[in-house]
Amino acid sequence: MTEEAELPPAPEQARKIFGERYQDAVRYAELLAETGVQRGLIGPREVPRLWERHLMNCAVLSEVVPEGVTVCDVGSGAGLPGIPLALVRPDLKITLLEPLLRRTNFLSEVVELLGLDHVTVVRGRAEEVLGQLTPVHVVTARAVAPLDRLAAWGVPLLRPYGEMLALKGDAAHEEVKAAGAALSKLGAQDVSIVQVGEGLVDPLSTVVRVQVGESPGGVRFAAKRAKAARTERTRRRR
Repeated sequence: MTEEAELPPAPEQARKIFGERYQDAVRYAELLAETGVQRGLIGPREVPRLWERHLMNCAVLSEVVPEGVTVCDVGSGAGLPGIPLALVRPDLKITLLEPLLRRTNFLSEVVELLGLDHVTVVRGRAEEVLGQLTPVHVVTARAVAPLDRLAAWGVPLLRPYGEMLALKGDAAHEEVKAAGAALSKLGAQDVSIVQVGEGLVDPLSTVVRVQVGESPGGVRFAAKRAKAARTERTRRRR
């Protein structure tokens, strides 16, 4: 491994964030720095900033996730933010949704190695599993797509009155403004931007919160979801 790809020691704040699962967080960081790079899941230049930019940045998302809910991490990739969230929140039931086989293989290995019994890995795209996955309270995502496209994938997976929590960067306000019409059509009732990780991460993590009403995804997706559910029930009876 080249010098630029060496994993630095965990910052002291990581112990505060991960608590009893700190050693598991260290192991996950090591897996990302080694296997993750070897399999092309992350770039070698990301390794020196794995803790601050990736693991800690994602784990503090837990501050805005309600207690004891179901979560679907859309486009989970190498497990961000789903796995850091799972490490700090054993009360959650989390599904890591990812279409690429090499990534789901990695995710399954991590889940087994770290003993994350409350985490399930599902291979597929959000639009493909609509009606097959039980609707969730919360959808999470990070660096998957612009907000309007991301919402079109994630919002229909929500149960009524659920919410999508998307980790975004400096352009969050611009994305929210540009996606306004699309979010409204998808049944969004309230869209806000919150920052989390005060005293733990610098800069703070920026989260776009999209809260929906009784028809997540709007009327069109309600019909599509019902049709997919009927198809799945028929398939199971055969």
